[in-house]
Amino acid sequence: MNMSFIEKLVTIFKYIGSSFLSIELFVLSLLLFLLLIANIKYKNKYANYIIVIVYLVFLVALLVAAPSYIGYSFDSFIKKVMNYIYFPSTIVYFFIMIFSILVIIYSMFSKSISVFKKVFNYAVFNFMFFFFLAFISICTYNQLDLSNLVEFYKNDTILAIVQISNLLLFGWCLFTFFYRLYLFFKKTFDNKIEN
Repeated sequence: MNMSFIEKLVTIFKYIGSSFLSIELFVLSLLLFLLLIANIKYKNKYANYIIVIVYLVFLVALLVAAPSYIGYSFDSFIKKVMNYIYFPSTIVYFFIMIFSILVIIYSMFSKSISVFKKVFNYAVFNFMFFFFLAFISICTYNQLDLSNLVEFYKNDTILAIVQISNLLLFGWCLFTFFYRLYLFFKKTFDNKIEN
């Protein structure tokens, strides 16, 4: 597929005008987009509910219409995650560290994060930062080529550091999910008590 960016755009626009279904799908997407933009100003909670229902209906329709595709997608995703856990990539590790630094910066300046969550974020991501610096120093000291995964997998210390960092990130994601869920239910429960 040797198409330029312009040729790709032209192909997409040809598809949009090629049938009633493609036109309807484009108009529906455009309407949902415009409703979301308009609702930023008007903040109508019923409009939000309607849009969420529309997206969920499309998701359910996709599940009914293409269950083998959904199964294949989940299976591939799980395989990729497991493959990364057992055979970590230095490239993904680098991007995890960029994400970690962004979370620390966000935690520093956010007024909506509780003190407890800030301390938790700082602890997790500073440990991950330490592990990343240790990873880089070991690679530099041993003169390892980071693009050569064979050397990477032969060094048990490096592999342990990367896997522990991944475990920390997974634990942080899990904790953050349940913490947000707790805050949501606490807010809902407190609002019911006040009413």
